[in-house]
Amino acid sequence: MKAGIVGLPNVGKSTLFNCLSNAKAQSANFPFCTIEPNIGVVNVPDPRLAKLEELVNPEKVVPATVEIVDIAGLVKGASKGEGLGNQFLANIRETDAILHVLRCFDNDNIVHVDGSIDPIRDKETIDMELQLKDLETAEKKLDKVKRAAKTGNKEAQAEEAVLLKIKEGLEAGTSIRALEFSDEDYAEYVKPLQFITDKPVMYVCNVDEGAATTGNAYVEKVRETVKNENAEVLVLAVGTEADINELEDYEERQMFLEDIGLDEPGSAKLIRSAYKLLNQQTYFTAGVKEVRAWTVTVGSTAPQAAGVIHTDFEKGFIRAEVIAYDDYVSYGSEAKVKEAGKMRVEGKNYIVKDGDVMHFLFNV
Repeated sequence: MKAGIVGLPNVGKSTLFNCLSNAKAQSANFPFCTIEPNIGVVNVPDPRLAKLEELVNPEKVVPATVEIVDIAGLVKGASKGEGLGNQFLANIRETDAILHVLRCFDNDNIVHVDGSIDPIRDKETIDMELQLKDLETAEKKLDKVKRAAKTGNKEAQAEEAVLLKIKEGLEAGTSIRALEFSDEDYAEYVKPLQFITDKPVMYVCNVDEGAATTGNAYVEKVRETVKNENAEVLVLAVGTEADINELEDYEERQMFLEDIGLDEPGSAKLIRSAYKLLNQQTYFTAGVKEVRAWTVTVGSTAPQAAGVIHTDFEKGFIRAEVIAYDDYVSYGSEAKVKEAGKMRVEGKNYIVKDGDVMHFLFNV
């Protein structure tokens, strides 16, 4: 699962990406590796993992990860191939969620492509380009479906109605994620087309240091504008985060954070929020060999969670032994949890909860 960083040129996308790419961003054991020049695999900061490490004292600890993609700055006309438009839109289509960076700071030394600071205008520029590309996709599909619908094909008529709704919404400047569909229509006709404006979005307001904790008037405008989008708005002083990353000493970084009123780097919040935006959650395995955080989609069953470790675990799934994270911590060990009768045995229909500590029994 990948989250793509998008925005106009010079809004702080690459600085943000570099912040996430810097191993010093969170703490000494927050590594990052690059698969391609513009894709980073970043560990998800999770204090629960550190607590389990403390209790189990394993040989190694493996955190959950999320992929972040730095996508080239988009310009007006991208939907028609302007700038790096086609490449930009192809890259964003391959991601599962969008981190939309908006410039919410004044600085005469950093030029804005449109000559003035207006995050709402910037948001609308990008929204319009993405909507135009989705409109092109919808119209192409509609041309095919209409022919079948005219013959009386009931399924084609149902799909035509959904596509017309999408077309009208996009023409009115409404992103697909803000339109309502029945579960059946969405699964059948909307999801397979991988519309860009259907992807979940989080707005990252890039502010100056003074607004890192409270935000500013630009941020308030963004919040007001997106209130009906069911989207998170995250305030981040990207330039300040970059300065913190330059400090070699962990204690120095913590002091810098405290001075500006933060208890942790904003980039840590961003990574956790991106993980949540991708509809991901974590379960743990805890043993002396390793304590590991595993990533599963929210709503996954126990066999699906087992399959993340190995496909054989899913195929031959018998049962799962499950301990709630809070129980593990309050009793202090697996043995004490068992003594207290707090370990549960769950079958194939069990829906995994965030933070479950699990052990799978299987037979292939």
